[in-house]
Amino acid sequence: MLLVPLLALAVVSTGVMAQDGGYGYPPPPPQGAGAPPPGADNAHYAWADVLRVDPVYGVARTATPTQQCYDQQVVQQTPSNKGIGTVLGAVVGGVLGSTIGHGRGNTAATVGGAVVGGAVGNSVASGGSSTVSNQTVCQPGTQVSEQRQIIGYDVEYRYHGDVYMSRLSYDPGERLRVRVSVSPAD
Repeated sequence: MLLVPLLALAVVSTGVMAQDGGYGYPPPPPQGAGAPPPGADNAHYAWADVLRVDPVYGVARTATPTQQCYDQQVVQQTPSNKGIGTVLGAVVGGVLGSTIGHGRGNTAATVGGAVVGGAVGNSVASGGSSTVSNQTVCQPGTQVSEQRQIIGYDVEYRYHGDVYMSRLSYDPGERLRVRVSVSPAD
């Protein structure tokens, strides 16, 4: 008699196990706030052996402002007083001419003295003075320098017998930590 209830219990528990789908795997985590996105639990980290590391070079250009300076001779002239010299010479010449001439010749001597005095005054005043000096002149410029520098590393590595290649911003050394993700092919 005891055999029949045990047999019935065994049949009922096998049916519950089949409907549960419990093939020895834990149930999937519940979806919701704080739960990882679907497929995130299929990734893990491992180590790969580095086979080769090749530096990748680039050219960096740097522009530096500069000044190029040199000495230049500069001639400075003081302005002459041509107008004042001419007028002053004409006045002095006219006065002298008027003292020399008499009568009708007085007018001619005054005009002649003024003309000659104006010419002499102009000649004396046109001399002006000039000074020569050295002055430093600077021109702004830009100096561009180019420098070859490492911009990355091409890394060849082996993981589980397969060889992969990636460009990294650093030299990984002898081993490289890799992220392994497995998902079904669609």
